[in-house]
Amino acid sequence: MHLPAVPVSQSPEDKFREYLASRSRPQRYTEQQRDMVRYIFSQHNHFDADQLTEDMRRAGFRVSRATVYRTLTKLVDAGLLRCLETGPRKYYEHDYGYPQHEHMQCQVCGKMIEFQNTSIEAILREVCRTHQFQATSHTFIIQGTCAECNQARVPKRRLDLI
Repeated sequence: MHLPAVPVSQSPEDKFREYLASRSRPQRYTEQQRDMVRYIFSQHNHFDADQLTEDMRRAGFRVSRATVYRTLTKLVDAGLLRCLETGPRKYYEHDYGYPQHEHMQCQVCGKMIEFQNTSIEAILREVCRTHQFQATSHTFIIQGTCAECNQARVPKRRLDLI
C-alpha cells in the first residue's frame, strides 16, 4: 500500500541540483545522477542499492555501482530519500513529497507495508514534549509476517500434523 504524495514546491531533480550547488564544495549534476533521480521518482517502491543498480541496468541505463551508492547517500542528505535500516540491509524510499508514515516489514517475503496512524503520532509528540526533546524525524518499523505469508503457512502446518 502506498500513501498519496503531498504537494512540493520543487521537482526532486531541481531540489537535488540545488543541494549539489549549495555544498561547501559545489558539485556538478551528472547525467548518471539525473538518470537516477528521474528513475527513482518515476515509481514508488522500497529498494536497496543493488536492486536499484540492477533495475536501472535492465531498463537500459548505464550506471556504476559506486555512483549509485554515492548518489543515494547524497539523496538522503538532500532530504529526497529516507534510509530504512532493517538488520543488515538498507532500504530507501521517497522522503520528499511524501507524508510521515510508518512501516510493517514481512520477515518472510520482505514486503514493506506503509501506514499512517494519528495515535502513534500523538504519542510520539507527547513523549518528546515530556522530555523536552525536539524531534526532527523518526523511523518506526514493525517486523512480523504479512497476511499472504501467514496464509501460505497454514496448509503447511496442517500437513505437519499428519
